[in-house]
Amino acid sequence: MPKQPKKCPACNGDLIVTRLSCPDCGTEVTGSFEPDLFSRLSPNDFDFVVMFVKSKGNIKEMERELGISYWTIRSKLGEIVAQLGLGAQEAEPEEPGEARQDPAVRRQAILEQLNAGLLTAQEAAVLLEKLKNKP
Repeated sequence: MPKQPKKCPACNGDLIVTRLSCPDCGTEVTGSFEPDLFSRLSPNDFDFVVMFVKSKGNIKEMERELGISYWTIRSKLGEIVAQLGLGAQEAEPEEPGEARQDPAVRRQAILEQLNAGLLTAQEAAVLLEKLKNKP
């Protein structure tokens, strides 16, 4: 079964669910339903959240599984929280024993996310541009 589209193919507006049907008995429910929270995520971001849940939030396990750094994972989680509208993206706390992340480290984290398929080239370009424009 194809995935539910997120945007209108004609105008790129947000879509709403207006009909649900049961494949077992054929019952249909019509109305205007708000999509669930996670439907806002791209397939890559959704897969990242699933992996995070599977690892029970263990970032070290995700580091091993994905082959990317702690900061790349933290950054991606922060972006997903912001996408879901669950709060403003806060400055990342320091990992014990590590200094505050400098722009070169952040740039590397963005490139690691791109390489791991967690970001599209366009998303990476936007993030790198924002990083370049920070004071």
